[in-house]
Amino acid sequence: MAFFTKSEAQAAAKRAMGGGRTAQEVLKSSHAQLQQTKKFDIFLSHSINDAVLVLGVKTLLEEQGHKVYVDWVEDTALERSQVTEKTAGVLRERMRQSDSLLYLATDNASTSKWMPWELGYFDGFKPGKVSILPVMDRADQTFAGQEYLGLYPKVTKETISKRKVNPARARDALRTGLHTPPFDINKIYF
Repeated sequence: MAFFTKSEAQAAAKRAMGGGRTAQEVLKSSHAQLQQTKKFDIFLSHSINDAVLVLGVKTLLEEQGHKVYVDWVEDTALERSQVTEKTAGVLRERMRQSDSLLYLATDNASTSKWMPWELGYFDGFKPGKVSILPVMDRADQTFAGQEYLGLYPKVTKETISKRKVNPARARDALRTGLHTPPFDINKIYF
């Protein structure tokens, strides 16, 4: 079982950043394209302190044909530094619009104010649709994480690449230029 590594996420982020833009700039630039999206494959629960890793993982997931929700990309006005009813309401709505939640397990995750709440809410609302996505220093490292994370399946590179990809969504992504999938869009992967 091989986990995503920080270096892989950083390399994907570097590809996405291209001509010297920051991770935040690249993520925010996709905001206009995502504005019309009302359905997401993945709600990416993450620490705001992991912007480069978030961009890299988002890029890797989109290369597999997934539509990924990242709160500070899609909903730029949210105030994540404080726990507010308004922010919680927006996040609840976005979680209802998402098919699954991936909990981006990094060193910063344990200090997030929102990640445990997002995990619990999503699991209660859509049981069986939550997975943990560890991002490690090495692909062969073992992942323990906080004790409650052991309740959920862990996603590896292999399980992500074997997920079923909707060919129509992959074609739409190619047409809109959100990403360039490295797979045959006419083939279903599982």
